[in-house]
Amino acid sequence: MNLKEIRKSKGLSVPQLVELSGLSRRTIQDIEKRGDCLVSNAIKLAQALEVSLDELCITKAPTE
Repeated sequence: MNLKEIRKSKGLSVPQLVELSGLSRRTIQDIEKRGDCLVSNAIKLAQALEVSLDELCITKAPTE
């Protein structure tokens, strides 16, 4: 999951994302640490960050 990278690229702090998404700080921190979450939470985060679920969830393979 690309949550932390996308959040930082948009200049958002965790507390700001809490406000935008309606998820708890702990939930966001856990998702950033574990790299996975419930689909319902992923939808809320994608909407809050204005990205697609693919952008949020699919990790691109490193280019060689």
